[in-house]
Amino acid sequence: MVAQLVLVRHGESTANRNNEFTGWTDVPLTPKGRQQAKQVGQKLAEHQILFNQVHTSYLQRAITTANIILFEMNQSWLPMTKTWRLNERHYGALRGLNKDLARKEYGFEAVALWRRSYTAVPTLLTKVTPDRRYPNGLEPYGESLKMASDRLLPYWTQVIEPALKAGKNQLIVAHGSSLRALVKYLEHISDEDIDGLEIGNGEPISYTFDDEFNMSHRHYL
Repeated sequence: MVAQLVLVRHGESTANRNNEFTGWTDVPLTPKGRQQAKQVGQKLAEHQILFNQVHTSYLQRAITTANIILFEMNQSWLPMTKTWRLNERHYGALRGLNKDLARKEYGFEAVALWRRSYTAVPTLLTKVTPDRRYPNGLEPYGESLKMASDRLLPYWTQVIEPALKAGKNQLIVAHGSSLRALVKYLEHISDEDIDGLEIGNGEPISYTFDDEFNMSHRHYL
């Protein structure tokens, strides 16, 4: 039985609009972001995709996007699993900073490396504000894309992949960097080439898997 996986980056957030680093900061969608989510839901409804389960992060911009998509598809009843493992990459001390101001403070080359490199870690936070979503020191002080991938992949291998192998269609609504990490893993993209992959807000990506779990090429719906 062929199964379908659809990846969606959340709609525009207030931080996207303000050109700020966000990471694990919990910012809402803008009106434009809500409209983008609505359009994704309508597009998926046109393709008549019937999902079995939805996966999203602990961050409201992804959760709200997922809820709007499901409403537009008349599939709001579907089970939705939220996990910190799908959170955006943690940008450390860059969180909340305007990207242009960050370039002035840290230098253009350093910021470019932190944003696009697979292994570079941004300047770390010196402390993390306690949040009951993340007990026992779960929230990092900053992450490279590789570190985000390392905490994301156990959820893929233990939860999403078995569901796809069972022929169940899966929808993941997450974030630019966390989805870049997943696409890198799925498509075996090199550490160097991942620099060129950009995932836009509200642009659904589809993969299909056959009975032998062979995957189709990345397809934008």
